[in-house]
Amino acid sequence: MKPNYRRCISCRRIGLKEEFWRIVRVFPSGKVQLDQGMGRSAYICPQTSCLQVAQKKNRLGRSLHGTVPEAVYQELDQRLAQSNTQKNHI
Repeated sequence: MKPNYRRCISCRRIGLKEEFWRIVRVFPSGKVQLDQGMGRSAYICPQTSCLQVAQKKNRLGRSLHGTVPEAVYQELDQRLAQSNTQKNHI
């Protein structure tokens, strides 16, 4: 089976789909959520720099063609903190 490649909306790095976080604007409600649902999707690297640039330049909002609530950025930030603490314990 052919691998699925995606591009980070922030740093433009291309990688396998599993390497990125997926943010979805669900159709038809327009609600923005993480990882699941059908609708317009955007992918971002699980890195602090990519998350900061995406938030500062509204890259998520532009690629999803809608507004992204602050709660989504906070949840991504929490995920990033959790993954960093897990890496430090290993």
